[in-house]
Amino acid sequence: MTSKPSSRARRPLTLRDVSEASGVSEMTVSRVLRNRGDVSEATRARVLAAAKALGYVPNKIAGALASQRVNLVAVIIPSLSNMVFPEVMTGISEVLEDSPLQPVVGVTHYRPEREEAVLYEMLSWRPSGVIIAGLEHGEAAGAMLRNAGIPIVEIMDVDGEPVDSVVGISHRRAGGEMARAIAAEGYRRIGFMGTKMPLDHRARKRFEGFTAALAKAGLEVVDQEFYSGGSGLVKGRELTQAMLERTPDLDFLYYSNDMIAAGGLLYCLEQGIDIPGQMGLAGFNGIELLDGLPRQLATMDACRREIGQKAAEIILECSEKGLPELGARIELTPKLSYGDTLRRR
Repeated sequence: MTSKPSSRARRPLTLRDVSEASGVSEMTVSRVLRNRGDVSEATRARVLAAAKALGYVPNKIAGALASQRVNLVAVIIPSLSNMVFPEVMTGISEVLEDSPLQPVVGVTHYRPEREEAVLYEMLSWRPSGVIIAGLEHGEAAGAMLRNAGIPIVEIMDVDGEPVDSVVGISHRRAGGEMARAIAAEGYRRIGFMGTKMPLDHRARKRFEGFTAALAKAGLEVVDQEFYSGGSGLVKGRELTQAMLERTPDLDFLYYSNDMIAAGGLLYCLEQGIDIPGQMGLAGFNGIELLDGLPRQLATMDACRREIGQKAAEIILECSEKGLPELGARIELTPKLSYGDTLRRR
């Protein structure tokens, strides 16, 4: 574990901070935030704007408990249907199992406004820490994280600047490694299928690393398709059929995740396409559920369980030592598996 020095003293924001920022009394701020009392609309709007800009979250723990933390760890992830995150949760639960801390999960569905709402609600209960997927957040969510005064661990991705601690892999390096492996095996006509990048930052970074490494090998993505919605087998079959009908001379298909790659593999085998001689395929995530496919997919293990474990260890360490932050940076190294779909015969 590598730690970085704290750039500032972190403390929870108070009513006084909002009062000073909005230019009204603490009592008026309290009335606005509790939606009570006779306060003009102009004053109400000014107070709410100041609170949002600061990242202030009202405390729902009343009376004697108001200055304390509860033994909850807020875990904010984009999806439970995506098979990646249940494994992350398993790692978190394993570490916290014998501790006083309990994880509580919020799901954002990859929507920034939903992340803001979930984070606001969870922080209002004053958890002992936050584990949140990704490094990219909306302005209000970023302000809340920076001013929460508790340990924050951003997970899955290290390609960026964290609020506090970060645990994950470099998705740009992962994409680059896959591209170099594909080029080394002699594939030249490459298609890509993945989620719409504005909503999935980690897939975008893998794609950036992938295309940059291809360019260094004198190659490029010949055809590409982006989709929204679930990462299912049916979606993979549909995308693959459409792409091969549009660009039949492709010799490699790279998918942003294993589930759509599995659908693509099944479609290719049904069409009698020689895998991996005529057509190679690769996905991402290393999902064990797919080990029973007719061909073992080339993929990369995203270190999901270990990411969850390391993140929980950081929160637990901060809780035991009474630290508001740790500033740790843990980069794990995914392993490329060639399987049966990335080797020329």
